[in-house]
Amino acid sequence: MFESAELGHAIDKDAYDARVPKLREALLEAQYEVLRQAAFPVIILVGGVDGAGKGATVNLLNAWMDPRHIQVHALGDPTEDERMRPPMWRYWRALPPKGEIGVFFGSWYTEPIVHCAMGKADIDDLDAPLDEIRCFERMLVDEGTLIVKLWFHLSKKEQKRHFKALEKDAKTRWRVTETDWAHHKRYDRFRKVSEHVLQTTSTATAPWIVVEGSDFRYRNLTTGTVLLEAMRKRLAGPAEPSPLPAAPLQVALDERNVITSLDMSQTMPKKDYADALAKYQGRLNQLTRDPRFRKLSLIIVFEGRDAAGKGGAIRRVSGALDARQYHIIPISAPTEEELAQPYLWRFWRHIPRPGRVTIFDRSWYGRVLVERVDGLCSEADWMRAYGEINEFEEQLVAHRTVLVKFWLAVSRDEQLGRFKERERVPFKNFKITDDDWHNRDKWDQYTHAVCDMVDRTSTEQAPWTLVEADDKYFARIKVLKTLCHRLEAAMQTG
Repeated sequence: MFESAELGHAIDKDAYDARVPKLREALLEAQYEVLRQAAFPVIILVGGVDGAGKGATVNLLNAWMDPRHIQVHALGDPTEDERMRPPMWRYWRALPPKGEIGVFFGSWYTEPIVHCAMGKADIDDLDAPLDEIRCFERMLVDEGTLIVKLWFHLSKKEQKRHFKALEKDAKTRWRVTETDWAHHKRYDRFRKVSEHVLQTTSTATAPWIVVEGSDFRYRNLTTGTVLLEAMRKRLAGPAEPSPLPAAPLQVALDERNVITSLDMSQTMPKKDYADALAKYQGRLNQLTRDPRFRKLSLIIVFEGRDAAGKGGAIRRVSGALDARQYHIIPISAPTEEELAQPYLWRFWRHIPRPGRVTIFDRSWYGRVLVERVDGLCSEADWMRAYGEINEFEEQLVAHRTVLVKFWLAVSRDEQLGRFKERERVPFKNFKITDDDWHNRDKWDQYTHAVCDMVDRTSTEQAPWTLVEADDKYFARIKVLKTLCHRLEAAMQTG
């Protein structure tokens, strides 16, 4: 894959000086048009061989374009805070919004390549992280992101010559480090690993561009031209790719499903409820104070029909926890800042560190529920979201997150009674809105959406717990009991 980048590509000074002004002007025009439209973000990955000009390229981009709208992320080893979250957490937090350019100097490829090249893993061990990267990039592209991946290459001989030249000059000697020479000694291994990574992750929508880095003029012109063509092509093209038609989701012909099959008659007497509440709140408190919980984190997702009792259940859960230990995230319509990012971005920001609890009052499942039912996204968007959500949750669980998901089900008659009570009781008026009545009118559509959600995202590592919530006492205890059982099981296997 690197043969064409070892041919000695070069541009003479006169040709370079003649082409640069027009290229810079065109790049600025394209950048401002991207900013003006604010329809998509641009991500530039800068990777490659030590000494091939990665740092110089980042400086070049800032010099040739408007640096006020370029976010540069020079990511080295993860910080202690970053290691407490899933590996992709720090990259999600650094994504540029629509209209802006994000440059990653050291990206999600760096750690897998270095880890393997330094002998800490075999090439076969790269399959899992590379699959995760492909899924990540595929989602970014599906959400509209333009990804430009640049790999700067030097031959082994050229890299050594470059290092020697820098060391001879006292002004540039500092640029060559012991790590550079250590990597040079393992050049052949780095080349083999890097070639495997690039071949595996160079896709039709996010291909790698390999650039020979020995001649700075050739490197600069190639970088600028590639970026300009990519931005121009996106600006001239359709706002969204035409999605392929998806096979229709199956609807049960006998109208039996996971929701209609629930036994909504289950109740709990008030006296029994008081005893059970004290018991399971106490147990949950002890579990979250257990030393073993310091190695885990807990995410609790609450979804359900309007007036199903999510708020009451959340209060009983939080009432069992230390206030310094948990964070409740109420999810409503996305803000302008959130709309400028992929839809999972606002949830990645709230991933807890070990020993902490995050409670989501509604969640990322809005993409396959309200957005699906109300037509706020295309069918292609919510259909692909099932896989994206499963991948997201798989990363959480792999990082020792206990993920507990509740769907609170309420019958149609019970919901109507609660709606009318909210209208009648002054201090409950704020709980009833036009949206509640709107969603009730789409009862059957929501039922189908919920059933598809459960079928497609209830996995072994992150199963759904369906809660019969016509009786609030029964529902709250089922929630608390489930949380205790899931935490106990995680501590025993951990």
